[in-house]
Amino acid sequence: MFSCLFFIVIGFFLLMKGADVLVNGASNIAKKFHVSTIIIGLTIVAIGTSMPELMVSLTASVTNHSDISIGNVIGSNLANLLLILGICSLIKPLKFEPQTERVDNFVVLFSTILLFFFANNNDNIISRFEGIILILGAIFFIFYNILIAKIENKVSVNQIDIKNTDKKNISILKSTFNVLFGILFLKIGGDLVVNYSSKMASIFGLSEKLISVTIISFSTSLPELITCITATTKGETDLAIGNVLGSQILNVFLIIGVSAIISPINYSPIYNIDMFFLILGTIFFILFPFEGKKHHMTKSSGLIFLILYAIYIFYQILKIGL
Repeated sequence: MFSCLFFIVIGFFLLMKGADVLVNGASNIAKKFHVSTIIIGLTIVAIGTSMPELMVSLTASVTNHSDISIGNVIGSNLANLLLILGICSLIKPLKFEPQTERVDNFVVLFSTILLFFFANNNDNIISRFEGIILILGAIFFIFYNILIAKIENKVSVNQIDIKNTDKKNISILKSTFNVLFGILFLKIGGDLVVNYSSKMASIFGLSEKLISVTIISFSTSLPELITCITATTKGETDLAIGNVLGSQILNVFLIIGVSAIISPINYSPIYNIDMFFLILGTIFFILFPFEGKKHHMTKSSGLIFLILYAIYIFYQILKIGL
């Protein structure tokens, strides 16, 4: 048990260090190429911080642990949305970019509803064909953001002023290595925390479903959590929002898609309540920019999300009968 705690602490250290260098590297790349941090967050950072979920779900899919494969993604998305954005908005109100309000929020909702439909269709099996559709969604999403980045780059190049001249001193090579090392540290740290948290959970006799939607999903969301908190405290709120939204979208399109292609996923309808929680939270998130302080997720909104997440965890504990 003490050895588990030791490796969990090491994992947390790697997560924090990885998040720090990843945010710095991604921010510098965005500044160098005049690409908005929301785009970087939706793509590079989101893919990097989603690595733990990908590894866990792939392993679960190969070993026929469908509950862990699907529960990990649903639980992670709930943690990303309710817990991480809730905490970040308490640190500093999160400003929504126009693209986020008009496009990204609705892509998150669409991907969640699509997953719900696939899961409850075809005898509750997410087939390989449906996995291919999800993968195509991931490819379309990534290419769409690349296109937006190119458009932004053309506009910003024509609007460069004297204040931006210091960006010439940014080293792309160093920034790229920061991103890669950040992802590597997040991957190793996430693995350590997941593996040894799961071992500790097994020692206490927790069920596989409860482990997947709470402990494992929370652990695999730690890279997003640490990255978003780091980004928010540094004033990079775009990176925080982009990281969470990008991770949610890629968790569904990429992780569930790849897992289903490798081995069709048997979906248990018991997860429908979890899905309803996720859909409800996403709808709230879409509405936040249009109430209170316009185009912002305020501290009060963050508090609502944290309360919803606490209710969800309490519901899971009661349902399992612990």
